[in-house]
Amino acid sequence: MDRPTLQYKHVKAMLGDASTAWEKLVGHIRYYYEINEIWAEGKPTHKHHNLLFFKRSGKALITLCLREGFFLVSITYGSKERAKFDEQREFFSEAICKEYDAAETLHDGKWLGFEVCDDSIIEDIINLIHIKRKPNRKILPDSIEKCGQLDIGLSHEEITKSVMSY
Repeated sequence: MDRPTLQYKHVKAMLGDASTAWEKLVGHIRYYYEINEIWAEGKPTHKHHNLLFFKRSGKALITLCLREGFFLVSITYGSKERAKFDEQREFFSEAICKEYDAAETLHDGKWLGFEVCDDSIIEDIINLIHIKRKPNRKILPDSIEKCGQLDIGLSHEEITKSVMSY
């Protein structure tokens, strides 16, 4: 069920040390992609209680699942993305390659999942996103406030800090 997004102060309190990684990842996606954000909140007893989907034209780019102290990242690769990953494999960390190799290839693609507790693998995740879909903002806005939906999850100062530091 789609609901209003949690205020970032609640997201930050829930994530703890992982909030820096959240800021970098979400800030990057919002700055470089014109994409829909869908916040889904299920039953508190369900393991996927707070989800943030980034989708365009019905296709998911990435899914983020908030947990206490960390968040999960889910990316699905089809055959074209798997071929691109294999070409660029040497540029990814051992942890990313290990997860990629361990993931089973299903009829709808290879589902990759990562537990993010800090920002150690965020650059790799951003590169995985770029394999899935190239940034689609033709012209980067002169003002970060013109990126759209910046109020979801991060304040203007938090996004500015995150994007400018990357």
